[in-house]
Amino acid sequence: MKKLFGLLLLIGVLFWGSACKSEFEKVRSSNNAEVIINKAFELYEKKDYQRAQTLFDLVLSSLRGDNRAEKAYYYYAYTHFYLKQYLLAAYYFKTFANTYTNSPFREEAAYMSAYSNFKLSPSYRLDQTNTRTAIEEFQLFTNLFPKSSRIDECNKLIDIMRRKLEEKAFAEGQLYYNLRQYQSAVISFDNLLRDYPESPDAERVRYLVARADYLLSENSIVEKREARYQETIKRCEEFLQKYPKGKYSENIIDLKKNAEAKAKAVNLRLKAT
Repeated sequence: MKKLFGLLLLIGVLFWGSACKSEFEKVRSSNNAEVIINKAFELYEKKDYQRAQTLFDLVLSSLRGDNRAEKAYYYYAYTHFYLKQYLLAAYYFKTFANTYTNSPFREEAAYMSAYSNFKLSPSYRLDQTNTRTAIEEFQLFTNLFPKSSRIDECNKLIDIMRRKLEEKAFAEGQLYYNLRQYQSAVISFDNLLRDYPESPDAERVRYLVARADYLLSENSIVEKREARYQETIKRCEEFLQKYPKGKYSENIIDLKKNAEAKAKAVNLRLKAT
């Protein structure tokens, strides 16, 4: 009896699914824009975003001038977001915000364009184009809608993404350092400190800059060593002024002493030749 009931239930579900599918296909192939748009709205409200999107695709271009076009395009953008098609979602939200400038949905669309790019933002180890785009769009949003209730959230997300860019910049400098490309490491770390002066990694970065400068001096031709040791000494002094009791202070003091001794030795050697 239980097996029979289960079989009948399965047949019922399959029949219902087939009927629903047939109804959708009937609407989709009807070429009746009125029927299609109404069904698209209905499916969207039921959170059937895939099929709603399919129907919106068929009629959006024919809705120009129709008072439902705004709502349809707005829903269409959201179907992409809910289906995790974030690249397209960002595009359609941005297009909506730029097209319907007087829409009550404009603020939401502008935010969602930026947020869709935020969702595309990858690990700091990968290309950060979407991260930078999202930051730019969130900053534009805060300028366009300074009284929005979303301002705090925008700033929070910007901070998250800026930290990701800091991590990428640090990883690049660290890579140069590990590859013994010390001049490139110094340049990369200096750029990090310029772009992110309040970075939580700043102390470690300044230490690595001094170390890279010292190692660059060690691997330079004799004629350039004294000047580069002097640069190392300068970096060490700047570090000690900023972090007199820092985690790396003792290492920096030793590094400075070594740089001073070697600069003096190189100077004497050059004078003797």
